[in-house]
Amino acid sequence: MSNTYLIYGVSKGVGKALVEGVPQSDDVIYGVSRSKPPFEQSNFHWIQADLSDSQSANIIKSTLQYKPINTLIYNVGIWESFAFTDKYHFETSDDSEILNLIQTNISACLLNLKSLLPNLRLGRNSKIILIGSTWGLDNHKGKEVTFSATKYALRGIVQSLRETLRKDKIGISILNLGYLATEYPLSVTVDNVIEQSEGKLIPLQDVVNAIRFILSTSQATCVKEITMPAMLDENV
Repeated sequence: MSNTYLIYGVSKGVGKALVEGVPQSDDVIYGVSRSKPPFEQSNFHWIQADLSDSQSANIIKSTLQYKPINTLIYNVGIWESFAFTDKYHFETSDDSEILNLIQTNISACLLNLKSLLPNLRLGRNSKIILIGSTWGLDNHKGKEVTFSATKYALRGIVQSLRETLRKDKIGISILNLGYLATEYPLSVTVDNVIEQSEGKLIPLQDVVNAIRFILSTSQATCVKEITMPAMLDENV
């Protein structure tokens, strides 16, 4: 029996890999992104939306109407201009940039989930998966204040919304990812990724496998949280 996926951030990186690696050939995929993704298959439907726009949830809902959704994967996360570099300083962060991060990473997530819960209730063994970060974990060593705050917020969404969804038997999970090998597509083998990245980055195949595990569980199970830092990552 085919499933319907709604995957955010599909134009590149993790989102592109999830479209390529998770659904089966007979599944229906709706992909959200600002720029057009490189997919031509007949079962893929692109929804153009900019999540920094407060109306993005309305655009996506108007496209889907009340189509059942089995799997919603919110793969969205922008960061500060100089994040993860020595040039980053919270005090010099632009105010508009901070507000844009909050809109894109938190507000859009809340508004999209709120509008799409009826679609998920129509699905079979429906799952919600938020792509988080190790920057949302306790006592990490990162300095990026706003990015970190938004990733902490995703964990709060999962923990609280689970109480609402319990009666519907809709599982909601967060996957806290560390440094990813996003420059290496799924066509590059895991061994080659490890060799070329000197084992410092998580191959996208491992992310796909984690998502597959969550989706393989029954309605009797809720996978609340999975944390996946790179083996050599000393940030957490």
